Amino acid sequence: MFQFEFGTDHYHHIHFIGIGGISMSGLAALMLSKGYSISGSDQKTSSITDHLKDLGITVYEGHDPSNIKGADLIVYTDAIHMDNPEYRAAVQQKIDIVDRATFLGAIMRNFHVSIAVSGTHGKTTTTSMIATAIKDAPFSPTIMVGGNLGEISGNVRIGTGDFFLTEACEYRANVLKYFPSTAIILNIDEDHLDFFDNIDHILDTFRKYAGNLGEGDTLILNKDDEKAYSMREATKANIVTISIKSDADYIAKNIAVDPETGHTSYDLVIRGKDCGHIAMRVMGLHNITNSLAAIAACVENGVAIEDAVKGVQSYHGVGRRLEFKGVVDGIRVIDDYAHHPTEIASTLHALKPTVSNRLICIFQPHTYTRTKLLLDSFSHSFKESDITIIADIYAAREKDYGDIHSKTLVEAVKANHDQALYIGEQDGILDYIMKKSRPGDVILTMGAGDIYRVGERFLENYEPQK
Repeated sequence: MFQFEFGTDHYHHIHFIGIGGISMSGLAALMLSKGYSISGSDQKTSSITDHLKDLGITVYEGHDPSNIKGADLIVYTDAIHMDNPEYRAAVQQKIDIVDRATFLGAIMRNFHVSIAVSGTHGKTTTTSMIATAIKDAPFSPTIMVGGNLGEISGNVRIGTGDFFLTEACEYRANVLKYFPSTAIILNIDEDHLDFFDNIDHILDTFRKYAGNLGEGDTLILNKDDEKAYSMREATKANIVTISIKSDADYIAKNIAVDPETGHTSYDLVIRGKDCGHIAMRVMGLHNITNSLAAIAACVENGVAIEDAVKGVQSYHGVGRRLEFKGVVDGIRVIDDYAHHPTEIASTLHALKPTVSNRLICIFQPHTYTRTKLLLDSFSHSFKESDITIIADIYAAREKDYGDIHSKTLVEAVKANHDQALYIGEQDGILDYIMKKSRPGDVILTMGAGDIYRVGERFLENYEPQK
């Protein structure tokens, strides 16, 4: 097992292959703060790599064997393959190499309290809610979020205390490499089928993850998600439950939705005790569940209930999660990262009550594998959209083998919902919404790729119709 202890290792210079990733960049910044010499490389520069350079980290554009000169530890992201020139050079030079998840898991062991947020949906939001609640706490936590959170001015906050918070993604069974003292499992759904064989494979992975927790650890489970709740049978950890539907340790009662903003509110009950009213600044029932998990994680680790509640109530969103981008001529533009059928349906359901005219959803499918294998589920996800525009599939890490196309998805959606059309390129989508949108409409760009650019361009270029 790979181990890494701050200040006592023989490592001095750490090189990150794929340093521009949200998690990799956070790790790089953290290790820089611990006194290590840091370098890294990525295919393209970005605002993230620019920020790392401002911190004093050497960042190379492109991958070349010379980039790893002087490094005594190589950390690489999931997107890197063994034919990467820097990876190959490290093997040839017999430099220690470790993948990102294993490195993150080793980092967790350096903290007395470590909270890891997992689940198919809601990881970033829940982590951000916890971060908002604890960021000013006297124990000075270190926080790593899978998005840009205004409250910590980015995706990482480096503290001086013995408290660590991070997301725990299940992709490639990475959760099995994490060893938190508090684990959250929000939900378990069919996803990442380019790695997992089926839902049973995913469930087995989470069972092993829960089984890695010891008697002194805590496992927070969403009782409303049958698959997540079943993990109670696989662990020796102390079980803490949350629910918006039934009896649990942390319950949301008397749920209400503001008809204008869509923001939710509820009464918090902890182990049978009324703990006050929660008025949230975000939309959706799923965010009530996320908030319960966040409050539970805080309270179970010594944060005062009042501080946990204050943090959840002050949380107003993270980048690309129902993010308000702007308004022009009475047309609101909102962006969301949702790229799984369950997430899409939840986002549309949360947003729909706030729309005075039409909800125009512009969806960019993410990866060919997900689109193909979850096609039927996708076909039922857009029912609360008045007009659904499907863009070309964002390939991400995959190659196009020609066995799935966005046009196929459009036909599947139209079988359940007439108002669906295919416009592959972003220029064409922009032209369509420029001509067709009207005051009172909400334009929602949705997907894990770069579809958000359409909304930004719309706000920059829109001219009211005469």
